[in-house]
Parts: sequence; C-alpha cells; structure tokens
Amino acid sequence: MQAAAGLFDEIYALIDRLQPFDDLEARHRSECLAWLRETDDVFRRAKPRTPSPHLVAYFLLRDDQDGSVVLVDHIKAGLWLPAGGHVEPGEHPVQTVRREVMEELGVPAVFLPELGERPLFLTVTDTVGTLEQRHTDVSLWFVLTSSRDQVFTPDPDEFRGIRWWTPQEVSDADPKTLDPHMGRMLAKLAAL
Repeated sequence: MQAAAGLFDEIYALIDRLQPFDDLEARHRSECLAWLRETDDVFRRAKPRTPSPHLVAYFLLRDDQDGSVVLVDHIKAGLWLPAGGHVEPGEHPVQTVRREVMEELGVPAVFLPELGERPLFLTVTDTVGTLEQRHTDVSLWFVLTSSRDQVFTPDPDEFRGIRWWTPQEVSDADPKTLDPHMGRMLAKLAAL
C-alpha cells in the first residue's frame, strides 16, 4: 500500500522541519529525506519487516516536575524503550501516537505544549532479533506530558514492566538495556 499524496507530503514536512540536535540526527534526517524522495512505500504492511525501512512513532511521557520519563520493558526487543508502534498504512504518525498510547498504556495523548503534535527527534535504527526479523525503523519521537501520579494500564502482551526514569537514571543505566538513542533524546528534550 502506498501513502496518499497529501499524507506523504505531511510526513515529509514533519521530518524536513526537524532541527537536528547533533551530527548523528542530521545524518539520520538526511538519510530519511533521501529515502522519502525515492519511495512512498513507508508503512509496514507485513510483520515483522515488510518493507524495510518503515515508519515508527515513539512517544515519551514526561513529568514536568522532575523531567522523568516513562519507559517500558519491551518483551520482543528485550530493552527499556519509549512506548510506541508502527505507523499503520494510511495513518498519520500523530494518529499512531494517539492510538498507541491508548492501546499500550490506557491513557489519552496530551502533547507537550512547546512541541504540539510535532516530533522532537528522529532516529534510523536497525532492530535486534533473528535475521528474519531484523529491519530498519525510521522513528519519529513525540513528547507527551504526564505526571508520576498518572495511572497506566500497560499491555501485558507487549511489556514486562513500566516505570518512570529520571534523566540521571537513564544516564547511569547500562546502555545495552535501553534504546541506543535514549540519552541523546533526553539531552535534546532538556535543551528545549
């Protein structure tokens, strides 16, 4: 399935407007824009990896009081990650965030006012797993506002656990246990 022209243009514009935080994000943005100029087949149509690459929408729920964020212990990835999911065919990434936060955590999406419904960060990541499962995710990272007293209903089929992490706890954690871009994302968020 291919993206409708208007939706594809909106996705391209979201990525084109991103201001890279560092050289790696600048390279990811450049790679992503080149990919988008070559294809309009950007949605995962068959699990786990068809086509590769494809779009993913991550979202970090952030507590405004102390800057902590919610991460989930993702069963398949074996890592602590922001929640999120694959952008479905014909779906805008903002719709993905709204759908996934309800499905995965049982709460509505409240976008960080400073950003609105725009992603803050972009990554291009080769996934882990068996050779048959490996693929490339082009991930748009959105930021939602929340608080530590928020009650979540995490999806037990997706996550082993869920918890709030302070920026210092993320910094102190074994990097092999987190998304490889988590520290950079939090640094960019802190610079807002």
